[in-house]
Amino acid sequence: MFVLAKGGEPLMPCHPARARELLRSGRAALARRAPFTIRLRDRTREGSTVTGVHVRLDPGSKATGIAVTDELHRIGPEGRTSVARRGLITIELRHRGQQIHNGMLRRAGYRRRRRSSNLRYRAPRSDNRRRPPGWLPPSTQHRVDSTMSLVTKLCRYAPVVEIHVEQVAFDTTALARAGQSGVRENLGPTLAGFEIREFLLAKWNRSCAYCDASAVPLNMEHVRPRSLGGSDRISNLVLACVPCNQAKGTQRVEEFLADRPARLKAVVAQLGRPLRDVAAMNATQHLLVETLATLGVPVHTWSGGRTYWNRAVMGLPKSHTVDALSVGFLAHERGDELVRAPAQILVVTSTGRGAYARTTPDRFGFPRLRRPRAKILNGYATGDLVRAVVPRGAWVGTWLGRIAVRTSGQHRLTTLTCRFDVSYRNLTLLQRADGYSYGFAPEIRLSAIQGDAYSGVTRRGGGCRNVRKPDA
Repeated sequence: MFVLAKGGEPLMPCHPARARELLRSGRAALARRAPFTIRLRDRTREGSTVTGVHVRLDPGSKATGIAVTDELHRIGPEGRTSVARRGLITIELRHRGQQIHNGMLRRAGYRRRRRSSNLRYRAPRSDNRRRPPGWLPPSTQHRVDSTMSLVTKLCRYAPVVEIHVEQVAFDTTALARAGQSGVRENLGPTLAGFEIREFLLAKWNRSCAYCDASAVPLNMEHVRPRSLGGSDRISNLVLACVPCNQAKGTQRVEEFLADRPARLKAVVAQLGRPLRDVAAMNATQHLLVETLATLGVPVHTWSGGRTYWNRAVMGLPKSHTVDALSVGFLAHERGDELVRAPAQILVVTSTGRGAYARTTPDRFGFPRLRRPRAKILNGYATGDLVRAVVPRGAWVGTWLGRIAVRTSGQHRLTTLTCRFDVSYRNLTLLQRADGYSYGFAPEIRLSAIQGDAYSGVTRRGGGCRNVRKPDA
């Protein structure tokens, strides 16, 4: 849990049990519910020991893993100093880039339809609008803005001294050149082996391109065989299971899939389809680092290969939060390791702050309903965290959740297990909406690693649950 000093300065995070003890004894007060933060009543920054924490980021297209860690320096029996990296708080930030992209396409479709229906005589608009330097599409810019917003909050609630960011895992320019004559040999075995294979695993969803077999050994297979003039370009490579690879042999893909035209069409379409997630990350990687540098905290960048190596040596599975814990330098030869991670991860989902549209369109793009201009109704806004005390009816009891406001005063309350309407008179505001929803997901722990009594981190299990704790 995040801890603030009496004057509001960030202190070292504490264990949830310690936070509950401080709240029960009256030595601390609740400062924020999500993320959960307490403020001490009897301690200042000068009277506390603050060693500082590191924020580690694993940027992704759909979600970004964030880990708040500290480091313990230990002296071994031979006098060598090793580092034990502890995960204090792990966060999975879920972006809404695809939602923004779909909304932009929908709006463009509405405008195009209205123009073609009513203004057929109007000439097309000149494409002379200039974009400022560094412009990115809204769906891509959102990934940078949401990550920056959350890291700024972490710097406000925790004593951050360093920020570590993983660079993009795939260099699409180098991958495109990997099959050219005389280039592949100069790139070395790392790109030719690991990065190309990982790129194909991501592009073909870790399954065979010809039969969709998964959880089996997969080989890199040439769609057009090299014996018939096929190249080693990434656009000529697919993943195939051993039986399909042997059955295809030196045949053309058109001959091998002649009896399955639907599969042939899908394979050819996937070959020419770019990996959109990789393209989005390549467009934002440098802007994200430059934006984080404005916080005044040293920012260090690391390769995806380093993250993969740390995770593989520790024997940890892949997930956003595990990758975030593995970002940065660890000298495994001297005994450095990841020793602990929280039992739960904080899931932060970007929800936005509402729409600009003042009408609800029909399927043709014409206004159907008029939306209220005011976003705050009866003192509440959509996304506020509230406590509802229902005195009678089917939903009698005390509930905690987020609301969607309505002009009638019967706001829609969403909790962990249900959704129902409740009057604004029965609500108590706990926290204003900030454009994000907060929940928790459990972490499954591994057994001891390398013979020590340390618990590792595994893939998250179970579903996400909202921040809700019924009082009754």
